[in-house]
Amino acid sequence: MIRITLPDGSAREFAAPPTVADVAASIGAGLAKAAIAGKLDGQLVDTSRRIDADARLAIVTDKDADGLEVIRHSTAHLLAYAVKDLFPEAQVTIGPVIEHGFFYDFSYRRPFTPEDLAAIEARMVELAKKDEPVQRRVLPRDDAVAYFKGQGEHYKAEIIASIPASEDVSLYREGAFEDLCRGPHVPSTGKLKHFKLMKVAGAYWRGDHRNEMLQRIYGTAWASKDDLQKHLTMLEEAEKRDHRKLGRELDLFHLDEHSPGTVFWHPKGWRLWQEVEQYMRRVYQDNGYQEVKGPQIVDRVLWEKSGHWEKYRDHMFVTESEKREYALKPMNCPGHILIFKQGIKSYRDLPLRYGEFGNCHRNEPTGGLHGIMRVRAFTQDDGHIFCTEDMILGECVAYTALLQKVYADFGFTDIVYKVATRPAARIGSDEIWDKAEHALIESLRQSGCAFELAPGDGAFYGPKIEYTLKDALGRPWQCGTMQVDFSMAERLDAVYVAEDSSRRHPVMLHRAIVGSLERFIGILIEQHAGALPLWLAPVQTVVASISEGSAEYAAEVVKTLKKQGVRAESDLRADKIGYKIREHSLQKVPYILVVGDKEQANGTVAVRARGNQDLGTMSVDELLVRLQSDLAAKR
Repeated sequence: MIRITLPDGSAREFAAPPTVADVAASIGAGLAKAAIAGKLDGQLVDTSRRIDADARLAIVTDKDADGLEVIRHSTAHLLAYAVKDLFPEAQVTIGPVIEHGFFYDFSYRRPFTPEDLAAIEARMVELAKKDEPVQRRVLPRDDAVAYFKGQGEHYKAEIIASIPASEDVSLYREGAFEDLCRGPHVPSTGKLKHFKLMKVAGAYWRGDHRNEMLQRIYGTAWASKDDLQKHLTMLEEAEKRDHRKLGRELDLFHLDEHSPGTVFWHPKGWRLWQEVEQYMRRVYQDNGYQEVKGPQIVDRVLWEKSGHWEKYRDHMFVTESEKREYALKPMNCPGHILIFKQGIKSYRDLPLRYGEFGNCHRNEPTGGLHGIMRVRAFTQDDGHIFCTEDMILGECVAYTALLQKVYADFGFTDIVYKVATRPAARIGSDEIWDKAEHALIESLRQSGCAFELAPGDGAFYGPKIEYTLKDALGRPWQCGTMQVDFSMAERLDAVYVAEDSSRRHPVMLHRAIVGSLERFIGILIEQHAGALPLWLAPVQTVVASISEGSAEYAAEVVKTLKKQGVRAESDLRADKIGYKIREHSLQKVPYILVVGDKEQANGTVAVRARGNQDLGTMSVDELLVRLQSDLAAKR
């Protein structure tokens, strides 16, 4: 008898080895129909998998996260099936699942057009409606290579040839199309109903620019029509909020091929930058941080001692002078240790908190650059806390509270907490890692934060908490970190005098709240769709004159506002007032103040708030009270 234990602890026995589908049918017809895959002793498998020994099994449906993963992977194969059906000369390469969907890379003699994309999607719908079974078979590696070569699929044959000769490979067939894949897949194409192809982009074979440029078709797939529609609506809204588009429209910054991966900040964009930086500087000052500044170029020897050269060399910009090799710093931590080492430090000096708006450079591949979200030159709100082992918990608890306040001030209250634990390649003993991981986990528990674990995702020198905020569209952005590091201070010979007069290495806590300022500003622009709250808006008010006769009064109002610290500008052009209001509304200015002969005579301003709100006429003093209220509330 084969005994199958289900997630609720109940069990079913079978006289002969059952398939996953058999087990689902024994539970109920509804579950049998909904089954997409199985989780057999923790491993995802096809519903056709035969179970020949006692096991634990969960039936996976489209309501499960694993089920959605299987749907997306199977839809990638459906895409390849449709492409081969319409364009038989196209060669298939790889087609993995990505966040919210999938892609598949193809080699074809000409670029796919938007009309091609529409035809491929329509063909996918037709193939799915045929509800063809998806069947798995296994071949020896060399037989699989020969099979795909015979099909003219040279890329697929090359992939299989890279697999050890002793291994078998699995193939999945649906109708006339067969593809290499580990699986699992849906039982039949009829399970694939809610998908859409999104775009075509270029991608080098195996990610190497020396190889052929392939065509990558992106798609999205969901378990229900509503989920698909919600995602497409979110994408439409995200496109409106795209920081690159808004950066141009609002005249904040631009990117230029003369310096790829770096940002050219315009006056209004730099005002926004300064507001973020000065806010964070006050956070430093109010929470016991001493601001420091390290050099941009540091000798290779330091990076070798710290361990960064081995791990990050490929992402460093390097230069040479007088036969010495230097690197533009990709991070600030070794520099802060060198500052700590100047002069004798006592246990009484700890915790010692350094903060720096550190300019860093990383040699990101051109294809990975994305607006100001992913760049080669960036500034971090970087901080390092040097402390003793018994101070770690308190520092981490305090830091989480501080981060929560900062995010709330910027308009983010939904935060996801994740503890990334030790990777396979790391430095330091298991005992040290145990202490570090325990401190981070306990700090979140004491902070009342629900969290999840990310096994193996820690840095090579220590585990970390990753703080991920969610924006107005529910999109996650990992910004803040707190990392516990027992090793780097020791590697770079940093010590303090302990209470018993011995020399000890401090524990180093690496932390950042907003992370890259460039990226965080991009997130802010998209969060607020460019309509930044008053305290962040580059231009807080525009005073627009109705006629030439009120121009002098408009200038006086601007002067008064500026004296009170308001970022005010005047619009004294001869254009009609309706045109001026529309133009500054499109620039998302929080307050537009209209002045004419009547306002000049009464010493007032007509106030229009963003969103076409007519607030009527008020004195400049009354306006200032309103502005101060908005500023205090971070509105």
